[in-house]
Amino acid sequence: MQILNIENERQSISNVKVGENVKIFKFVNLYGCEIGDGSKIGSFVEIQKGAIIGKNCKISSHTFICEGVKIGDGVFVGHNVSFINDMLPRAVNADGSLQTEADWKLVETIVEDRASIGTGATILGGIKIGKNAVVGAGAVVTKDVPDNAIVVGNPAKVIKFIEA
Repeated sequence: MQILNIENERQSISNVKVGENVKIFKFVNLYGCEIGDGSKIGSFVEIQKGAIIGKNCKISSHTFICEGVKIGDGVFVGHNVSFINDMLPRAVNADGSLQTEADWKLVETIVEDRASIGTGATILGGIKIGKNAVVGAGAVVTKDVPDNAIVVGNPAKVIKFIEA
């Protein structure tokens, strides 16, 4: 892996570990994350520090991947997907002071190998999306998704299982 640092009017890439044959499109904000071999990162994507993208993934445009998200190999993430890493988001503390990293608890989210997440899905923190699972477009995932399950809706519910 190599470390990328690119700062210009089309990309903000800071301290990003990238594997071989990674394709990063323009207008991205990536910092302190890791991207595995052969993965593609679309335009207008943000990937925050500590996030890990596996090998041969496709992260579509306008997607937000926050700290604490770990994505396995061969995962498809559709357009405008949002991950959440804070179960009780607040701007300020009880005394009115702005919160800092010390004032909230990071919750991790895991997306296992070969899962697919449809356009516009929202993935709450602390969730595990199983191997080969499919999250339908616009779904709001509030609990773990089993391997090979297809989930849709708000909140997302299993509608069937597929063969691996």
